[in-house]
Amino acid sequence: MSGFDNFNTDFYQSSYSVDDQNQAGYGYTNAETPYNKQYGQYDYSQPMGYPSPGMMQPQQPYTGQIFQPTQTYTPSSSQSMYSSSFDDEPPLLEELGINFDHIWQKTLTVLHPMKVADGSIMNETDLAGPMVFCLAFGATLLLSGKIQFGYVYGISAIGCLGMYCLLNLMSMTGVSFGCVSSVLGYCLLPMILLSSFGVLFSLQGMMGIILTAAIIGWCSFSASKIFISALAMDGQQLLVAYPCALLYGVFALISVF
Repeated sequence: MSGFDNFNTDFYQSSYSVDDQNQAGYGYTNAETPYNKQYGQYDYSQPMGYPSPGMMQPQQPYTGQIFQPTQTYTPSSSQSMYSSSFDDEPPLLEELGINFDHIWQKTLTVLHPMKVADGSIMNETDLAGPMVFCLAFGATLLLSGKIQFGYVYGISAIGCLGMYCLLNLMSMTGVSFGCVSSVLGYCLLPMILLSSFGVLFSLQGMMGIILTAAIIGWCSFSASKIFISALAMDGQQLLVAYPCALLYGVFALISVF
């Protein structure tokens, strides 16, 4: 037991003191260092270690001009070509395939059956005019109390498909489905006149039958004339006019009844 007391006595005997901590804290032994001074004993009158303004290197003076850069901007060749490409682009209606001059010429060709059709114009795929004429035909039927828009578009699609197959079998050059739809749509214009007449008068009498037969012959003759000139099918106009008359006869039945 006496040995344990001696061990504790030897353990607590040390030469460490608080004053030694202030003088040699963290290994610094210089007593003149301001960090070794206690709080409230720091001499604030001594200047800090910042460099004087005269020791700093002078900056280069700005020689440029405000709002006037020394180097002008020159666009690259790709940017100049991109900006000038807008001037070379065609109009939007021409990109969409809508040409009012050709639409007017096709309309005049349909309205004047004896006029020679221009094959280069008639061979174009123009669906702007046919869509307008189909809407006009359905609108005139609506004025007479007949809501037949579904029948108009359905019969038009079936008729165009049948004429497309028939003309590809009869012609040597062939024809596109868009061209067939364009020609049949433009030749629907006389049928609009028939449905407009049916708004004011009845078409179920003798006068209506004669007018309906004349309108069917007008539409089929104009369509066959355009197909013959566009596809170079000389001597086959009657063969082309017969299926066209059947197609426009269905539209005439919708207008009469």
